[in-house]
Amino acid sequence: MAYALVIFGAVLITIAFFVPPMGVIDPSVLAAFGEILTFVGSLIGIDYHYKAKEREP
Repeated sequence: MAYALVIFGAVLITIAFFVPPMGVIDPSVLAAFGEILTFVGSLIGIDYHYKAKEREP
């Protein structure tokens, strides 16, 4: 899921370059991308946390 969200965020930023006004990334797009990256980071962090706990004796 994390990979899909990162790809979606990158596509969102890329599409923002091709819709009017051309070349201007709207702040709402940046906010959405930031939220996506925060969510992905939390997913990866939580996953790492529990994998590390499994390895403890």
